[in-house]
Amino acid sequence: MGRLGLPELLVILAIVIVIFGANRLPGLGRGIGDAIRGFKEGIKTDDDDKDEKNRKVS
Repeated sequence: MGRLGLPELLVILAIVIVIFGANRLPGLGRGIGDAIRGFKEGIKTDDDDKDEKNRKVS
């Protein structure tokens, strides 16, 4: 399977616009951004908890 080029990305963008509509795209992007940010914070918190446990055990 090859890489996604500009034509493929444009087709995907056009399909997303047709499905969700242009008015809902900013909210959709914001929601995805919030989800990614929350996921990263969760991973960082989990890593910090593991580091703290390792310090207590040592």
